[in-house]
This record gives sequence, structure tokens and C-alpha cells, in this order.
Amino acid sequence: MKQAIAARADLGMGEGKLAAQVAHASLSAYEDADRKARSAWKAEGQKKVVLRVDGESALFELADVAEREGLPHAVVRDAGHTQLDPGTVTALAVGPAEDDLVDRVTGDLSLY
Repeated sequence: MKQAIAARADLGMGEGKLAAQVAHASLSAYEDADRKARSAWKAEGQKKVVLRVDGESALFELADVAEREGLPHAVVRDAGHTQLDPGTVTALAVGPAEDDLVDRVTGDLSLY
């Protein structure tokens, strides 16, 4: 079981902002998963991988694939309090789910 978080590399987010957006995505997708997936992922150590995506359209294409695959996922939009304009799409989390299922969506992305 794992969760993959694709964060936009084209926004130039600072390290703290990036960490916050990844955390928002992770928790939101976790909440989208069913009880069985949440329990299994927690029992296995909550494996996560953070990946790079360039641009909002690429992120939404991945979200569409996750939706079609029936995987838990979440898109994050920033509130706009600090570095970004309100509503800026920053990250997508996919999973927790079986590794191979998550890889169907995010397997071609590079590590952040």
C-alpha cells in the first residue's frame, strides 16, 4: 500500500509551502479512502512518495485517471494567504491503495 502525492514544480513554492500542500493532499486523500484501505496503509507504515508534475492541466489529467480507476484521491487548492493566489491548484494525492494501482496513475512521474 502506498500514497503518491504529485506537487506542481512550476509554481516555485518554498519548502514550507510545498510541505504544507503535500500534507493537505495526503490527509484529504486518506479521508477519501475506505476503512479497509486506511487501516491497511496505516498498518504498513503509511508509505508515501512525493512526485513532480508540471502544470495544472497535467495534474487534472492524473486526477481524471485516478477517478476512472476508482482510487481515493484529492486535489488541493491553496487558500492564498501567503505565496500563491487564492484557488491555485498545488497538489494531487492518489491513494492509499495497492502500489500497482497507484503506479497506474503516477508511475511515469519523477521524484520531487
